[in-house]
Amino acid sequence: MSVSPVDPATLVEAETATGGDPPGSGFVGRSPGQLAWARLRRDRTGLVSGGMLVFFVLVALAVPLIEWAYGTGPREQFQSRLDGFGMPLGYAGGVTGEHWFGLEPGLGRDIFIRLVHGLRTSLFIAVAAAVTTAAIGVVLGTVAGYLGGWLDAVVNWVTDLTLAMPFLIIALALTPTIALRFYGQREEVPAAFQIGVLIAIFALFGWTGTARLVRGQVIALREREFVEAARASGAGLGHMLFRQLLPNLWAPILVSFSLAVPAYITSEAALSFIGVGLTDATPSFGRMIYRSLDYLQTDPAYVFFPGITIFALVFAFNLFGDALRDALDPKSSR
Repeated sequence: MSVSPVDPATLVEAETATGGDPPGSGFVGRSPGQLAWARLRRDRTGLVSGGMLVFFVLVALAVPLIEWAYGTGPREQFQSRLDGFGMPLGYAGGVTGEHWFGLEPGLGRDIFIRLVHGLRTSLFIAVAAAVTTAAIGVVLGTVAGYLGGWLDAVVNWVTDLTLAMPFLIIALALTPTIALRFYGQREEVPAAFQIGVLIAIFALFGWTGTARLVRGQVIALREREFVEAARASGAGLGHMLFRQLLPNLWAPILVSFSLAVPAYITSEAALSFIGVGLTDATPSFGRMIYRSLDYLQTDPAYVFFPGITIFALVFAFNLFGDALRDALDPKSSR
């Protein structure tokens, strides 16, 4: 088989007409972010889980609009739609065109609108706690890994001490104690205060994993040639940490962040379930599941809707975190 010669000028004109790079101009370089995005687009699991997360985030952001269109608030009670035993009238826990997921037994509150509000609460707490813990962990890990010496020893000692503390026991002790410090036993604790306390507790214990991860990466990077060159050129500490080292740490930081959010969602639900997180006045997955335990046989739809929602949310975050880790791994074959 013979190959006929082609005029290079013809190829250049054709490529220029189509908006591409002319042949012979060399390879088109792609940044690590572009390579990661290309891998992520080829991952169907990552795309589906990412689409689910976008849907959940949009629902959480549109809570006021959804409540206005739905025409029902999270604290409204519909006692007229309950029977003499406090159970919702109708099938599947009172599911109707007006109440898409039915009503709560006893109080008669709309499950759908409380579920939407609970989604917003859980996402806000989890994302805020993940951002706070990531910021603390990145700063401490970067400084300790680069400077070393006594500062590294102190950060490691504090990290070991924090990891040795039992999270659940400390949370059980701190949450009501802080509330009683600012509010009396008969006073209603505002929802904003409860949310702030949960975020602070998560931040108190959650920074250690990110700090150790970042510290190990910085120790591996601080002897590299580009760091030595920047140090030899007289770069300051801030430039070394945030211009030289930090741009090379985004991959593990993003993966750690994406896996921390679902952990905080389940932790918030667990604390609210046992009564030390959010109170019943604030819509929450944990409180809804706790109240539904008394109606597992008589009204299984009550536990099904919040249970399947938190399962789908956490599952999507975990799948997307795994896909993101594969996409950011330069040695990945995907």
